[in-house]
Amino acid sequence: MGKEDDQDRFEAIGKRIKELRLKAGYSSLETFANEHDLSRRNYWRLESGGNFKMSTLFRILEIHKIPLEAFFKGLK
Repeated sequence: MGKEDDQDRFEAIGKRIKELRLKAGYSSLETFANEHDLSRRNYWRLESGGNFKMSTLFRILEIHKIPLEAFFKGLK
């Protein structure tokens, strides 16, 4: 496992987070970030597959009321 594998994982997580936002009815990531008191830049980075803090991921999962296990189910 190397940096490419890590990047693939970050991108898969970002894709899952974007799916959650869209499922919640938010077409705009800016609107979602603003309404949930998140930094738009950091949230964009997260959805785009950038590196992030676990505390940020935990906050997103809390907003969507999704347990950690359910979020990662099926991700490789």
